[in-house]
Amino acid sequence: MNKIPVFDSSKESPYKYDTIAAISTPFGESGIGIVRVSGPLSEQIAKRIFRHKKGQKEFVSHHFYYGEIIDPDNNHFVDEVLLVFMKAPKTYTREDILEIHCHGGYIVLEKVLELVLKEGARLAEPGEFTKRAFLNGRIDLTQAEAVIDIIRAKTISSLEIATQQLRGRLYNELISLKEILLKHLALIEAHIDFPEEDIDPLHLEEVKRDFSEIIKKLEEWVSTYKEGKIFREGVTCAIIGKTNVGKSSLLNVLLKEDRAIVTPIPGTTRDIIEEVLNIYGIPIRLIDTAGLRKAKDFIEEEGIKRAKQKVTEADLILLIIDGSREIDQDDLEIFKEIESKKKILVLNKIDLPLKIQIDQLKKEFQTDPIVSISALKSQGIEDLKKTIYKFLLGKDIRITPDHLIVSNIRHKIALEKTKESLKNALSGINKKLSIEFIAFEIRQALDSMAEMVGETTSEDILNRIFEQFCIGK
Repeated sequence: MNKIPVFDSSKESPYKYDTIAAISTPFGESGIGIVRVSGPLSEQIAKRIFRHKKGQKEFVSHHFYYGEIIDPDNNHFVDEVLLVFMKAPKTYTREDILEIHCHGGYIVLEKVLELVLKEGARLAEPGEFTKRAFLNGRIDLTQAEAVIDIIRAKTISSLEIATQQLRGRLYNELISLKEILLKHLALIEAHIDFPEEDIDPLHLEEVKRDFSEIIKKLEEWVSTYKEGKIFREGVTCAIIGKTNVGKSSLLNVLLKEDRAIVTPIPGTTRDIIEEVLNIYGIPIRLIDTAGLRKAKDFIEEEGIKRAKQKVTEADLILLIIDGSREIDQDDLEIFKEIESKKKILVLNKIDLPLKIQIDQLKKEFQTDPIVSISALKSQGIEDLKKTIYKFLLGKDIRITPDHLIVSNIRHKIALEKTKESLKNALSGINKKLSIEFIAFEIRQALDSMAEMVGETTSEDILNRIFEQFCIGK
């Protein structure tokens, strides 16, 4: 497997003769759109297609200039723009970068990009600007991955976890652990290579203490993955129940808008309705489904079929029960349908005389939380949100991350491999195995760390990471 080392920023960029370009803003209509260029031809391209209002020909790095984009072949005016040229290495990619801030229409951006490509640049691949930032040593691989998490963040909490990583908190923590391991490895290898020399003695009790502390820290980080994954990727939550129990009313009150049609007629909801809801920082993909009962017609039958499919796909079920009606056969069949699913029982219509007792539900659902609400009167909704948060994370609400959170499965696997190698080394010391074995396990731990931050990473992994990016980032 080919390994790609982080680029040494003291040397020339591996892309010295290659210049890339892309539209870096979304397609559509907007006030401003940006065409971004990175590589050695950036300044030359700017001089060819940009005409400064004051007739200037040279650019001061990191200064904006007001002028016009023209087609140099026929002097045809394209757009009135702001242009900034940034000289390497103080740029995003550590290469010369050109940004052209145009009016945000699709046609004008396409035309400007066409001119840039005609002057010698090539179209960038997805994530190639960030990939160059990584390969040119400006950021490590965990920071590069944080960029895509920032772009995709759906809540403030998911954004803060991503920015925590972008600012290098995980990388810096790993480097501090790496220094401890390297110190011990250097002394162990000295004893292996020069057994007859007068070398400082090995203090194995100190090694054991340091390894135990590192293992504990790694375990703490790995334990945050469930929380991090929920904030990063969100949760799919299906609202399930028989007809006319208030599923659509609950959806509307949670979203604070009339997203679903609500009528007293059973079977109003025929299709699946999906919306994203922010519950204390957790992105919840909320799904309102057709009421589960014996279908009255083909359309309702198809709606019920889709509802049952969503039950199998959902991470969490909100089982809505009408407290003003006694439990019937339809309820019992739904209970059986979702028996093995993670669920919260929502006893709705508490504004009406109750015909179901909480104790009765607790006997049926001994391990599932129960929340009483009135969707019509917006009662108990905050209690429901808090219950969803605690049920998913197993802790009370915390809006801002106050500790290092691991949210990427690649990072979790690398940390677990590091931990296992150190556990093996610790076990070897306790069993008085040879120091060659201890050295091997330390090197394995260091290799896992190196792969995680991108010091040595396979080309396949890099391609999988950066192909997730949009073109232009």
